[in-house]
Amino acid sequence: MARPKTAYLCTECGAHAVKWQGQCPDCDAWNTLTRTTVSSTSAASTDVRTATALSDLADDAGLRYSTGFGEFDRALGGGLVPGSVVLLGGDPGVGKSTLLQQVAARLPGELNTCYATGEESLRQIAQRAHRLGLDSPSLHLLSDTSLNNILEQARATKSKALVIDSIQTMATADVPSAPGSVSQLRECVSRIVSFAKQEEVAVFLIGHVTKEGAIAGPRVVEHMVDTVLYFETDPGSRYTIVRAVKNRFGASSEMGVFAMLESGFKEVTNPSAIFLSREDAGGSGSVIATAWEGSRPLLVEIQALVADANSNYPKRLAQGIDQNRLALLVAVLQRHGGIALSGEDIFVNVVGGLRIGETSADLPVLLAIASSFRDRPCRQKLVSFGEIGLAGEVRPVRFGAERIQEAQKQGFTTAIVPFANIPRDPIKGMQVVGVRRLQDALDQALD
Repeated sequence: MARPKTAYLCTECGAHAVKWQGQCPDCDAWNTLTRTTVSSTSAASTDVRTATALSDLADDAGLRYSTGFGEFDRALGGGLVPGSVVLLGGDPGVGKSTLLQQVAARLPGELNTCYATGEESLRQIAQRAHRLGLDSPSLHLLSDTSLNNILEQARATKSKALVIDSIQTMATADVPSAPGSVSQLRECVSRIVSFAKQEEVAVFLIGHVTKEGAIAGPRVVEHMVDTVLYFETDPGSRYTIVRAVKNRFGASSEMGVFAMLESGFKEVTNPSAIFLSREDAGGSGSVIATAWEGSRPLLVEIQALVADANSNYPKRLAQGIDQNRLALLVAVLQRHGGIALSGEDIFVNVVGGLRIGETSADLPVLLAIASSFRDRPCRQKLVSFGEIGLAGEVRPVRFGAERIQEAQKQGFTTAIVPFANIPRDPIKGMQVVGVRRLQDALDQALD
């Protein structure tokens, strides 16, 4: 009998090494190399597949299944693609299993669905289904940690959708290591991807996350799957955001907004309404911005507070925007807005726990800071967006007309936007004020 080959895998990055050493040669992490056995597969046992002409493919190449949640379909890029592998990650207790159990029960009735779990018993799944009011005759349940058995049961039930909760609990007998190890994760995900592509089965994988918020395991797992979704939630809010960070079938920045109720998740069809809900509208230091998330505009409230500094080092703190960007904007406001902020503490917050990663929030942030510093509220029913340059110019952003139209639908009547973003056709009920310089925007916004 041939002696089994051994190798050493890094638990941080999944890199291979032929011998043990204290430091991983790829990621430079210390004491992360673990010994594993390399399984040898015969080349003769490999399936041989032939090439297929493009013209011979079926006409339903654009087929997608509805998950029963419009917001979840949006995050997936328009629906669930047959043969796709979706990885869903999030903090413990955020609702990953609850959401996917609701999705599995809401898939079209003609699709057999297999829900496999390695963390719960069948009784626990049934209790959750009873609490959520779920009843689907095409949903099959399985409690097992053997990946080979799960894939065989999916074939036996002729399932077209498979949910695995979670990938860190799965193991295959061919790899002599514990479930959740680097070698098990790589082998299990590889087999799942191969199964999904060959059998045209859509697969959902639930993944645990580390304390840094990234999915546990080697980074190669996220590269192997088609779509990666993350749960984003604020402990003080009952709203949850599912955001796509990778998607081969749609925009990688799409997001869906859900509300967690006693009966499970409920989609929020008008996210702008929840981010704009406030009782003391019109106060100083508050400006409404129009951000672009995925393929739609989203109205959010940006608040700023300017207070006298209690030390020689004024604070610049931001929640929801880049803190380094805030320091840059404050310098531009001092230089080109005529506002001395060197002895002031500045705090900026995006209401609702949303994080804005684009530069369209530059102008609303500076308007909110100026409003708080002067203790003067901005004009009523005002919305704004625009990028600020280092010379104090207001630069245009993409999808300007769509942002203004969304603001008009939400009842706003005035928009201060970059001059280049003024729409060609007037928008009924909306006064669009185009500005070229920061000082012009300050003069137009403050009452």
